[in-house]
Amino acid sequence: MSNTTDLTGDRGFQDIRESMYTVVFFLCAAVSVITTAGIIVALILPTITFLGEVPMSEFFLGTQFSPAIQPTVFGVLPLAFGTLLITFGAAMVAIPIGTLTALYLSEYASESRRAVLKPLLEILAGVPTVVYGYFALVYVTPLLDAIPGLELGTFNALSASLVMGIMIIPMVSSISEDSMNAVPDSVRNAAYGLGATKYDVSVGVVVPSALSGIASSFILALSRAIGETMIVVVAAGQTARFPETTSGLLNSFFVSTQTMTSAMVQLGTSDLAGGTTAYRALFAIGLTLFVMTLVLNLVSDAIAARFREDYD
Repeated sequence: MSNTTDLTGDRGFQDIRESMYTVVFFLCAAVSVITTAGIIVALILPTITFLGEVPMSEFFLGTQFSPAIQPTVFGVLPLAFGTLLITFGAAMVAIPIGTLTALYLSEYASESRRAVLKPLLEILAGVPTVVYGYFALVYVTPLLDAIPGLELGTFNALSASLVMGIMIIPMVSSISEDSMNAVPDSVRNAAYGLGATKYDVSVGVVVPSALSGIASSFILALSRAIGETMIVVVAAGQTARFPETTSGLLNSFFVSTQTMTSAMVQLGTSDLAGGTTAYRALFAIGLTLFVMTLVLNLVSDAIAARFREDYD
């Protein structure tokens, strides 16, 4: 009697089940693509109508944004400036702290400490953003205003930047740590064998080897900051400003400003009638923000591909 197993027979229900899995996974992927396409179409169509009523030069190059007060102006530059200003301030907080935190968790912390510190750190990502906004308004702004020589308005970009930076620290640290942990121990051991210290290995070997993931974490965190809404609505205010001089750049942190997301909230919740030029400006701003975020994600993918290390 032969003890060989027939591997060519009909698997019956198993083939049907595998086909069902394929269909389910395809439908899930299709829903994601269709949803994205629907969002793009929903933004593009009103934007085309809007740009037929407002010249592109006025929208993209205008330095004033006042959709409700006559004479109405729809320059997106003040909103883009406010968005980039707060994003820059958040990056100055999140990038160094997040990277150093990831380096500590990956290279210096013991397993027991990592098991406690990482979940505590990631709790920051689960806090509702409106809570961050009120924290900035009620606690951070008065604390900063108490510093001698620093005069802040009730709504200001500085406190919004600081709190937003705290909010995106987990994104930077988590992705960066995963990239550092992906560096093989053989690379570390080779450096130790050459007489390198712990610091030399961490900074001179691990960080460069994980550069693609670290850079990607920076850009993804900035994309998250650019699209943030509630923190800037609550803490930064709704005054669109564009600095007329270079000296006004620093002062812009101390006064109220308006981001693109904040302007969209203002337009969407105001008593502006649907179908008006001011209402359609909401979609034009949204499409501009969508393109900015898309470009950042493409840059992130390009950086990851350019600096990715292959250890096979």
